[in-house]
Amino acid sequence: MSYVRHMPRLYYQHPGTWFGDCMPIFADGAFQLFHQRDTRNPGPFGEPFGWALARTTDFVSYQDLGEALQRGADDAQDQFIFAGSVFEAATAKPTATQGADGRFHAFYTGFNRDFAKIGKPAQVLMHAVSDDLVHWETLDGELVAPEPGYDPHNWRDPYVLRDDDDDRWIMILGARKDGDQIVSGRTVWYTSTDLESWHFEGDFWAPDLYSMHEMPDLFRIGDHWYLLTTEYSDRSKTVYRSSTSLAGPWSAPVDDAFDGRAYYAARSASDGDHRYLFGWVATKEDEDDLGKVQWGGTLVVHEVFQRDDHSLGVRPPQSVLDAFGPAQELITDSQTVAAPDGRRTQLLGNTESSTFLLRLTLRPEQNRSFAIRLFGDEQTGDGYAFTFRTGEQRVDFDRVPNFPWYRYDNRGSERPFTVNPGQTYEIAIIVDETIATLYVDGVALNVRRYAEPGKAIGVDIVDGEVEILSSTLAELPG
Repeated sequence: MSYVRHMPRLYYQHPGTWFGDCMPIFADGAFQLFHQRDTRNPGPFGEPFGWALARTTDFVSYQDLGEALQRGADDAQDQFIFAGSVFEAATAKPTATQGADGRFHAFYTGFNRDFAKIGKPAQVLMHAVSDDLVHWETLDGELVAPEPGYDPHNWRDPYVLRDDDDDRWIMILGARKDGDQIVSGRTVWYTSTDLESWHFEGDFWAPDLYSMHEMPDLFRIGDHWYLLTTEYSDRSKTVYRSSTSLAGPWSAPVDDAFDGRAYYAARSASDGDHRYLFGWVATKEDEDDLGKVQWGGTLVVHEVFQRDDHSLGVRPPQSVLDAFGPAQELITDSQTVAAPDGRRTQLLGNTESSTFLLRLTLRPEQNRSFAIRLFGDEQTGDGYAFTFRTGEQRVDFDRVPNFPWYRYDNRGSERPFTVNPGQTYEIAIIVDETIATLYVDGVALNVRRYAEPGKAIGVDIVDGEVEILSSTLAELPG
């Protein structure tokens, strides 16, 4: 059986398990987080699972309610309960009563890993209802079987929402065309007036970009719709498109992601004032920097916001920032770090904590790159760094110096980012045991790291100049 050596203190992961896909809903004054818990016995997907439930109001403290939606027997369609969505069947239109029974509904994927070899669909959509979110009644029969022409073993992750404009329910889900494993992934959709009979509408978004679409999500902010999916590809990120109409076309912004490769299967939920993104940060095999990325890990929550150009950005939830103790100033006056040719590093301080919040205000001038160093050895310079590569217009994470090659597999640990010389940037880095989360200018990057060469924190510059206007460090109490 796998085990966890480094349990997070701030981010959520139930002891002895790894957090899988999340189905969030805001109800009864709290975020209700239905999710899969993988025991990794003997490895990922070893033991079948249902949906567990955890409640939170602040993304810091969680109430565990155990497994709420129970899986079926080993010979049942729902041997595993894969992803889906949970919603309350109420409507703002008093004349629209069909399906609006005031109960909670779960639409989900029943998966049996043994069915494909005996010629039965491995994945089928199913339906359950509840009055309190804790006790569920599974309705008999299949909700929606895979449609002809689609892969019967890749038909999952339904998301249901109310379309008040047309007085109907919409369900989208991830699928792919039947046949060879090529880039035929698509999001398909159904409509219903009563949550019982569903009419297949065909492809909702079929861009021919990915081999499969996972965890689709759909929501509106103002007059823009946002369609999310997690791309099943070598990049493995949650991406989005936007449109002013459910009929499309769906356009991509310059940066169509929320985070890097380590942040997977994100779904959103809103409390009416703020929208949050719930995804998991993957672990690496054997808790090793060079290990393979594994399914499941630790929940990390981003707050989503809409920019003036209608693109989406993310930032840390205020309640997460507020969880840290008093901030210690690492510098009392602004400092300029300059290197006309080559590198110069400015040490800011040390931390003995494995869970902390580092905040910096930086103003870079012309440069090749600048970096924020973590867990550094003051004598050797060994450590980790978030590096802003100005000419390449990206920020990445790596072990530094990465020698002997390679000590860290950082594939996908990067985000597009344009550095404008003379502009001031507010940077926040949350470190929780093996996870480090960078936030800057609406861009996030989650990573895993398993070594700790030292305790030093610093800023370095290559071929240029950066001014450190402020820098503070706060630790998590307790």
